Parts: sequence; C-alpha cells; structure tokens
Amino acid sequence: MKMDQEAIKKVIPHRDPMLLVTTVEELTPGEAITATFYVDPSREIFKGHFPGEPVLPGVYSVECMAQTADILLLSTERYAGKIPLFLGINNVRFQRKILPGDTIEIHAKLASERAEKAIATCSAEIYNHGELAATGDVTLAMR
Repeated sequence: MKMDQEAIKKVIPHRDPMLLVTTVEELTPGEAITATFYVDPSREIFKGHFPGEPVLPGVYSVECMAQTADILLLSTERYAGKIPLFLGINNVRFQRKILPGDTIEIHAKLASERAEKAIATCSAEIYNHGELAATGDVTLAMR
C-alpha cells in the first residue's frame, strides 16, 4: 500500500509544519512500514541549526520515527481515528547527518503491544542515501 501526503493526513492528525512524513512506500498495517521524508531546505529550523552548516536536529529524526510508527498503528482497524501520544523512545542512536535536501527513508515494525492498554512499541530505522542514519524504539499510546 502506497500513500501520498493527502492520504497520510487521513490517518494521522499531524499537519505542517510538524508533518514529517512525505510518502508511505510500503505498508502492512500493524506489522511493518517504509516511509519517506523530504528535508526541505527552506524549513525555518535551518536558520538556527546551524548557521552556515545546517543539519536536521536529532529531535526531528525522532519525530519522523514516531510519525511513521503512528501511521503503522493508526492504519489498523483497532486504532483508526485515535490520537497517538508519544510515551518515549529508547535505544536511540544517531549515526549519520541528515542535511537539507536529503530524502530519508524510515522503516518501522511492531516490536511489542499491550492491546488491553492500547500501548505499542515500534522499532524504527532511518536511512539516508542507503546508509543507516538513526535508530530507536518508539513507544506510543493510542487515545
């Protein structure tokens, strides 16, 4: 299943400037997802992070992982229409810079779920130019 940004907006509540998923390339709801994010050089954040040597802040990478996990979970019947609340991220590692103009690929898969509490953890990886750029385990609550 592929999705453009308009289809993504039907699944998750995020909107610009905080919508950080451009496309979904592959999706098996509740199991695994591959998404992309185009790092637009005109984003305001680059004026201050860092002048003359802009780089995407790590917190944006974390948010890309979280939103990709949101789509993975909210595309299921059991969580459709819920609001995803970010509970935390564990085992996060940043291994490669993400620069303005890059298009990153985000992979996420369901790692564990407590269905009775509507809480799930997804393992996520970000690739930039085919190389691993960041990893983390994102925990979300669907409310």
